Amino acid sequence: MSYCSYIPTMKDPSRSLHQHYHDNHYGFPIHDDNELFGRLLMEINQAGLSWETILKKEKSFRKAYDDFNIEKVAAYSETDRARLLNDPGIIRNKLKVNAAIENAKSILELQKEYGSFGKWLEHHHPKTKEEWVKLFKKTFRFTGGEIVNEFLMSIGYLPGAHSETCPVHKEAVKAKPMWLKR
Repeated sequence: MSYCSYIPTMKDPSRSLHQHYHDNHYGFPIHDDNELFGRLLMEINQAGLSWETILKKEKSFRKAYDDFNIEKVAAYSETDRARLLNDPGIIRNKLKVNAAIENAKSILELQKEYGSFGKWLEHHHPKTKEEWVKLFKKTFRFTGGEIVNEFLMSIGYLPGAHSETCPVHKEAVKAKPMWLKR
């Protein structure tokens, strides 16, 4: 069952939470590097958990990770790591916390070379899911196949976020820049 058709079967408040994400964020391009980083961080933290858990904790993630500010997260110290591992508002997994910090450092390097994280993604588009996974595993930490697939689907780089019968599908496609439609 697709995400689009699964949401109506949910009961509130879960349905409202998922519907808002589905209708306003899922499959739509993100042009801000900090927001791209935040989406990647959330997808990494979802591994082994439900997406609903992550959606419920999004505000806590934003607060804990300085509103997903890449430069600030890349500069986190051991004190910051300890703070994150003791924050009950987020997922307190050492591998995921370390991945967030190290991935922020990797994105700073990509920004130096390509101008932005977004331009790095654009430079490598189009790729198959398998090619993207290989690239992400080489570039980032804690990025397996499902994490990469969901991250790229959620930002419009891979198809599948919405079924063609979904009312949001046309809006998500319309929001994509021309180069992303190829």
